[in-house]
Amino acid sequence: MKALINTALATVVAVVIFVIARNTLEIQDRPQVNNCFGECYATYLAENGTIAEQARAAREAAAAASPADLGKALFVTCAACHGADGAGGIGPQLNARDAAFVTQALTAYKNNETRGAQSAMMWGVAAGLSDADIENLATFVESL
Repeated sequence: MKALINTALATVVAVVIFVIARNTLEIQDRPQVNNCFGECYATYLAENGTIAEQARAAREAAAAASPADLGKALFVTCAACHGADGAGGIGPQLNARDAAFVTQALTAYKNNETRGAQSAMMWGVAAGLSDADIENLATFVESL
């Protein structure tokens, strides 16, 4: 009987904590859009546009961006091994390389070719890159 009471009490406490947390939990810098309707939603649309308009604006911004800017956005993943400024780390230094070298290396990695001891690490990374991504990365690396 005592175990049953303890279990019931623990369940009630857990439910109370969950309800309090659920009602006060908000993702930082992200408003509760599910609670937005009526005038709130109209204001949101006036400030941000519809989802389709937001997607169109993102496509237009990407189309207007330079290859180096697009490559810089992709380089965030590379920085973990090659350093934020391309000076090297786990991976080799890139900031002294030209675009042709980077294009050739990434294309080889994308084709699962071995270029050195750490090739296997690069195969997975390069596999997800399009030819345009490779060119943009190469342009950015050359600008370092």
